[in-house]
Amino acid sequence: MTTEVLKITKSNFMRMRLNFSEIAYQLFLLFLGIITLFLIILVKSKTATEFSADPLIFFYTIFVTTFQLSRVAGAMFYKYSASKIISKVCEGGLYEPFVTFVIPCKNEEKSIAKTIEKSFLANYPKDKIEVIVINDGSTDGTIDVLNELKKRFKKLIIVDWKVNKGKRYGMAEGFRMANGEIIVQLDSDSYIDPKTFRNLIKPFQNSEIGAICAHSDPENADENFLTKIQAAYYFISFRILKAAESTFLSVFCCSGCSSAYKKSVVLPILDEWLNEKFLGLPVTWGDDRALTNWVLKMNYKTIYTDEVQAYTICPNNLKTFLKQQVRWKKGWFVNSLFASRFIYKKQPFVSLTYFFPLIFVTLATPFMATRALVYNPIFRDISPFFYIIGVFLVACAIVLYYRSVARDNKYWPYVFIWSAINMIVLSFILFYALATIQNRKWGTR
Repeated sequence: MTTEVLKITKSNFMRMRLNFSEIAYQLFLLFLGIITLFLIILVKSKTATEFSADPLIFFYTIFVTTFQLSRVAGAMFYKYSASKIISKVCEGGLYEPFVTFVIPCKNEEKSIAKTIEKSFLANYPKDKIEVIVINDGSTDGTIDVLNELKKRFKKLIIVDWKVNKGKRYGMAEGFRMANGEIIVQLDSDSYIDPKTFRNLIKPFQNSEIGAICAHSDPENADENFLTKIQAAYYFISFRILKAAESTFLSVFCCSGCSSAYKKSVVLPILDEWLNEKFLGLPVTWGDDRALTNWVLKMNYKTIYTDEVQAYTICPNNLKTFLKQQVRWKKGWFVNSLFASRFIYKKQPFVSLTYFFPLIFVTLATPFMATRALVYNPIFRDISPFFYIIGVFLVACAIVLYYRSVARDNKYWPYVFIWSAINMIVLSFILFYALATIQNRKWGTR
């Protein structure tokens, strides 16, 4: 047997070992998943024996558990749904429309250079890329950084506003100026891995698709304990929650840190989106969720893809993190109200099985958590043990799926910490967000 044949045989053997190892690993996770589901049912059965003590908590926990597990189940079909929508693309030559990156920024002298450089490095024809940066009243050295970058990148367009107008106005300006058929909207501290960029453009060959959300992870995930927790949440938010929405071709928030839109879809609704008001005042947060709502309202599909890898900077201190969460809660609440006006007509199945149940769960959770963790133990002598165990068992089910789709992702243990923080702290932030809903300041600037 020749040396070459021996090498090929050894290579095939190694591949077989790797495949067997992966199959064994997935079977092991499946076994753990079955055990977890059994324990969840057991805990809920125990809760049922205390039905007469607090039927409200019983019905709530059953509903929430079913809803959360259904999102994991929905995410399992994400790849199948994505393959169907992409299989409808037209045959023929390469699809390479002109692309415009739109990047609003304020006081981002430390991160804006990397965002722009990565955009121009995209694996895409260089003559079909332009980058528009809106310097929205920066008071640091952002404009100096931009002017230096202009010397290197001739297709960098700088809009320099001396007075801050807000991110939504910056986005709108970039959309209007864009020459691209596809507009890629990035936060000023975010970028897309150049090697994966083409995968963001390819699905737009399907005329039904209006917006695409890339997968995003925190670039500074290893900075401290807080950023590691957020890394776990980001993965859940994108690869499970947005993937579940994408299964039904209805992602409700194409993330502002890294998403793409068809210009022909966005321009007709730009003024209405820009001038949205709530309780008589302009809406200054939730720009990405609001724009996605308009795309859905126009009967276009919105999808998520994990074949495009983006990175962003997440808050590295508690104060900034909590302010961001308040802003996100406000944006979610207001835009959920706006979407509820049309989603039940446009997509009745999604609205009944996902959209309205999500609103119910989000609004009910802080009240039910207060009842289970505070009121019942103090005033009714009912232990919160099974409520807490139920929360962590659901987190365990999420972790098992997390591990099955991202074996190399090391942040999965922090899912349990995120679940605890969400149960004790984050769900209650909604109260503060609603109480301060008329405060339209950005919050983290």
